[in-house]
Amino acid sequence: MATLKTRELEDYFERIVRKREGDLPGRRKGDEHLSQTHALYHGDPAPWALTPKIFDKNMTSLLKEAAERMYGIMDKVTRAFCSDASVRAWFRIDQAFADLCAMDAGYDCQIPLARVDIFLDEDTGSYTFCELNTDGSAGMVVTDAVCQAVRMTPSFEEFASDYPGFRQYDLCGSWIDALFETYAEWKLAHPRRTEDSARSDDGARVDEGLYAPQSKKCPASVAIVDYSESIDLEDAAHFVDLMRRRGVVARFADVRDLRIGEGESGARCLCDAAGPIDCVWRRAVTGELWNKPCDGRSALIEAAQEGLACIVGGFRTWPCATKTVFAFLWSRAGQSLLSPEEQSFVREHVPYTEILDESTQLSRFAEKDRWIVKPCGGYNAVGVVAGLDATEQEWSQVLARAAAAGAIVQEYAQQYQTPCLRGTLVDGPHRGEAPKGLVDDLGFAPASNMEGLYLYRGRFAGVYTRVGFANTIGEWTSRLNVASFFEE
Repeated sequence: MATLKTRELEDYFERIVRKREGDLPGRRKGDEHLSQTHALYHGDPAPWALTPKIFDKNMTSLLKEAAERMYGIMDKVTRAFCSDASVRAWFRIDQAFADLCAMDAGYDCQIPLARVDIFLDEDTGSYTFCELNTDGSAGMVVTDAVCQAVRMTPSFEEFASDYPGFRQYDLCGSWIDALFETYAEWKLAHPRRTEDSARSDDGARVDEGLYAPQSKKCPASVAIVDYSESIDLEDAAHFVDLMRRRGVVARFADVRDLRIGEGESGARCLCDAAGPIDCVWRRAVTGELWNKPCDGRSALIEAAQEGLACIVGGFRTWPCATKTVFAFLWSRAGQSLLSPEEQSFVREHVPYTEILDESTQLSRFAEKDRWIVKPCGGYNAVGVVAGLDATEQEWSQVLARAAAAGAIVQEYAQQYQTPCLRGTLVDGPHRGEAPKGLVDDLGFAPASNMEGLYLYRGRFAGVYTRVGFANTIGEWTSRLNVASFFEE
């Protein structure tokens, strides 16, 4: 394996921060910058770490290979789910829901946006996948903003003078490129007049001289679609702003506000209260859509079925979004889909996963510290219980409830820890505060790392890193958002 310098670079950055006694002026500047962005959390700057991830060329290549090899497997699983009834049956979901997930999206790219999360050992380069995110994948806005906040600190300025040539990925801008690329692919197969979509948010026609899309490949209008109670509206507002700068009429639309209407030409189209919609970026999680039926959801499905609007994300993303997918990869059915090299990749990098039911011999998982339980369709670490966080008696109860619910049990992946200094100076619950017993005089504490590897249309696009101080890294477990920089 090629020599990895990531740990050496991060240690050097830590020494700079320690020499600056925690770089309090830099952290203040970072907080001030974040407060003026959309990277907010309950109105305050999102919890962030001053100490970044710094990936050298060899580590960046390793991450790219890991992400894109996993995408190849995800593509195979998705296509098999859509074409093979026995594979759909394996996932144990409602038949009507399975049929929705198998619907043709109108373009060939099965999963336009994905984030595959891993636990990475920076010393050895070994890694284990934690989960696959293909529905509502987030983190781009906060990562771009935190990278910029870290860049503004005296600590980073000193690091960059000694180690020039480290860059950040433009996660938000490059995703919009991929979104429009997906729309352009869909449009080739669905030629139709889009003038009716070129409206402002109040329904008025757009001044084409000011707002005309910068490329004919751009949709005239884009709606970011989710349930308003489920999406981070600041996150959505950031992408709306970026798309408007490109001359695209963009807005957030609640699922419930969607309907099938008519444009000025009389053609049927997908609409919301502001007018016709050319392209939907579906941020709503497919499982949530299925569990919250409404007229708007029906309109979204009808638009996808009849090609009335491009639905980026379609509904095919759900099989690989489930926690079940790792159990499928380990199953005989899943292994039969894969090449020998892909089978080896799964065995080496995907933790053993099994779906529990009433017939499962739970004693096989009694050694609690080796296992973690997750709901099959959950996300954002909701309902996840690590054996390390439970007593022996509690673990027996966790397993019993999991078997009754058809949840999964998964081999627990050891998390890699690095010294972390919280950048956030605002105190309060869920502000990324480490337990007091872990914190040294300057505020550093050992934190567990998780890297999320972005894939835009199957291509590696950057990293979303967060760290935490518990055995799971979720929204409610003192998580900090971390900047990532890459050697040119």
